[in-house]
Amino acid sequence: MFAFFYSDPLIPNWLTMFEFIRTHRRLMQFLLMLVIVPSFALVGISGYQSFGDGANTIAKVGDQVVTQQQYEEAQRQQIDRYRQMMGEQFDQKMFDTPEARQSILDNLIAERAVSAEVGRSHLVISDAVLQKEVLEIPGLTLPDGKFDLERYKAMLAAQGMTPQMYDARRRSDLALQQLAGAVQGTAFAPNTVSKRLSDITSEEREVQELLLPIAQYVPEVKVTDAMIKAFYDKNSKFFEIPEQAKIEYVVLDDSAAGEQVDVTDADVTGYYAKNQKAYTTEEARQASHILVAVKKDASAADKAAAKAKAEAILADVRKAPASFAAVAKAKSEDPASAEQGGDLGVIGKDGLPAPLLSAVSKLKQGEISDVVASDFGYHILTVTSLKPQHVRALDEVRGEITADLRKQFAAKKYSEMAETFTNTVYEQSDSLKPVADKLKLKVETVANLSRTPSPALGKAPFNNAKFLSAIFSNDSLKDKRNTEAVTVAPNVLIAGRVVEFKPASKRPLAEVEAMIRQRVTLEEAEKLARKAGETKLAALKASGDATGFGAAQWVSRSKLDGINRAAIAQVMKADTSKLPAYVGVDLPALGYGIYRIGKVQQPEQVDAARRQQEKDQIGGILAQQEMFDYVEYLKAKAKVKIVKPVTAPAAAAPEAP
Repeated sequence: MFAFFYSDPLIPNWLTMFEFIRTHRRLMQFLLMLVIVPSFALVGISGYQSFGDGANTIAKVGDQVVTQQQYEEAQRQQIDRYRQMMGEQFDQKMFDTPEARQSILDNLIAERAVSAEVGRSHLVISDAVLQKEVLEIPGLTLPDGKFDLERYKAMLAAQGMTPQMYDARRRSDLALQQLAGAVQGTAFAPNTVSKRLSDITSEEREVQELLLPIAQYVPEVKVTDAMIKAFYDKNSKFFEIPEQAKIEYVVLDDSAAGEQVDVTDADVTGYYAKNQKAYTTEEARQASHILVAVKKDASAADKAAAKAKAEAILADVRKAPASFAAVAKAKSEDPASAEQGGDLGVIGKDGLPAPLLSAVSKLKQGEISDVVASDFGYHILTVTSLKPQHVRALDEVRGEITADLRKQFAAKKYSEMAETFTNTVYEQSDSLKPVADKLKLKVETVANLSRTPSPALGKAPFNNAKFLSAIFSNDSLKDKRNTEAVTVAPNVLIAGRVVEFKPASKRPLAEVEAMIRQRVTLEEAEKLARKAGETKLAALKASGDATGFGAAQWVSRSKLDGINRAAIAQVMKADTSKLPAYVGVDLPALGYGIYRIGKVQQPEQVDAARRQQEKDQIGGILAQQEMFDYVEYLKAKAKVKIVKPVTAPAAAAPEAP
C-alpha cells in the first residue's frame, strides 16, 4: 500500500535519523512502544457506538462520536500512566497545552476510525483464540491445573469489569492487533538501504587535530565600556533579582496537636480490654496427609478396596511415625502434595473439607489420625506443627497502644484546633501572635522567599505554591495582614504575614561589570580564533599541508576518543570524496579546531549482530510510518469532523500532594 524507494539523496536524512536512534536507543524503544503498539488501550475499543449529537460531542468519526467525558477519561488514564512511568520527574503541566490535548483527541479519533475498519473488514476473533488468551493470564491456575474462575472474576471486578465486558474488549483489541499487524507487515528495510546506513555508521576515519585555543587570542581583545554596556542592556534578564519577601508563619499539624494530648494508663488498659483480639495470635496447625483416591460415585467394591489399602498404609505409618513423609511421597495419590511429603501447609478454618478439618483439629502434634473419608477418597492425617493460641500481654503491647491512642487523640485534637486556627488568623489578622499563644504554637521566620517554590527548600510548608500565592497576594503585600489558613498537605495548615518585601530589581552595572568584562573577552577571543581558523582552513584546503597537526587518530561514530568530542559529528559528516579532507569546528569555551582526514575505511571485523539490530530498527520505523499513514487514510475515509475544541477539565487526574 505504501512503498519505500531507495535513492542516494535520501541518505543524509536517513543518516540523521539513524544517528539519533543509535545515540538515543532507550528513548527510541519507549517512543516505538507508544506509537507502534496500538494506543487503543486509552479507553478501550469495545462497544463503540454512536451516542447522538449531544452538547458534549467534540468530534464525529463516521457514525461514531467522541464526547467530552470520553476525552477526559482518556486524558486521566494517560496522565496516570505517565505519572507511574516518570515518578518524581512527572510534571502535569506538560499535559495542559493545546498540543497535548489535540494529541489525545487525535488518538480517540484514530481509535474509532480503525474500529470502524475492523467492523467493515469482518475481522473476528474465535472463541478458541480468546479462551487461550484468558487461560494464559498468569496466576489463575489452581494446584490441580484447573482454571481459577472465581479468582478471574475477582480480578476483573477489582477493575470494574465483568467477564463479558473483558471478553468483548479483548476481542476488539485482538482484532485491532490483527489489522495493525497486517499493515505493519507490509513494511520492510531494503538490504541496500540498511547496508549503506550501517556502512556509514561504522565507518572509521584517520583524523589529525589542530587547535587554535581561545587563550592565544585573549591578549588581542580590547573590551570597551560601550561593549560592556551593550551586553548589559541586551542580556538584562541575566541580572534580574526576583521579588523577595521575609515572612513570619505559624504551622498547625498532627505533631503540634499530638504535643497537647495525654494518654493515661486507664486509656491504655481500657483500649487493651476492648481490642484484645487484635493482640491475639490464633492457633496454627500445619498438617500432612496420605490420600488413597477413589471417586465419589465409585462402586461399593472399589470404595472398600481403597479403604482397605488406606488401612494397610495406616498400620505401616503407625509402626514408624517418622516415615510419614516418605510414605506419603511414595504412596499418596494426591499429586499436589505427594512430592512435598503430603504437606498441606498451615490449615485455615476453610482450608480443608469438613471431615478432614474436624480430624486435624483433634490431633496433637505428631499424632496420626484414623482413616478419614472425603469426596476425594480416604485420608491419613498428621499434625506436623502446632502453635497454640497466644495472647500478647498488656506490658508487651503498652507502647504500641500508647502510640496508636496518641494518634487518635491527636487527630481529634487537630480537628478542634484547626477551626480555632482558621478563625483566629482571620479575625486577628494584624498579627500571628494571638493564634500562636492560643494554640501554643511557635511563630517562625524565613527570608528570601519568591513567588515560585524553590527546589532547594523541598517540602517545607512555606514552600507550597498555594501558600506562596497567598503570601504574595496584593492584600498580603499591601496591608501586611495575615494570609488565610492554607492547607498545604493532609492535616497541615499554615498562615503567614509579610514582614519585609523587596520588589523585583536589576543588579546595577557596577556590580556585574567584572563578570561581563570576562564574558565579553571570551566571546571576542572566540571570534578571533574562528576568524584565524577559517583563514588557515582555506589555506590548508588549497595546500593539503599537515604541518602543525597532532598525531593521527582513528575515530568513528562509536569510537569517540582521540579528538575533541564536540567535533566528532562534523568530522564524520565531512565530505571525503577527496583526501586529505579538512573541516573546521567551533569548540565552545575552547577555541577553534581544524581536523585533517587522511584515510577512510570500514572496520576489519563486521559486527553482524549490530547490523541486524540496525536493520530491525529501520524496519520498525518504517512499520510505524506505514501504520500512521494507514490510520490517516482511515480518518479521511471516515470524514472526521471536529465539532468543537476540547476543553481542559479543571481537576482532571489531580497531582498527588
